[in-house]
Amino acid sequence: MMKPMFGHRPKPKQFDLPLRYYNPEEDEKENRKKRIKFQTHNRVQPKQFVRVFFLFILLSLVVYLIGVL
Repeated sequence: MMKPMFGHRPKPKQFDLPLRYYNPEEDEKENRKKRIKFQTHNRVQPKQFVRVFFLFILLSLVVYLIGVL
């Protein structure tokens, strides 16, 4: 609080940035190690149309039975 009144200005923080050079061969080796391997499962999923059609038939059967009774 008192420092700004006497002309003190904050200095930017100093840091030492290590120099890095791009090496494509090394980068490729590193990417091979980090590559994510996906596991695929060949499960057969029911088609959407079959599911909707089955639900429609079931609903119409329920409505029919309610109408008859």
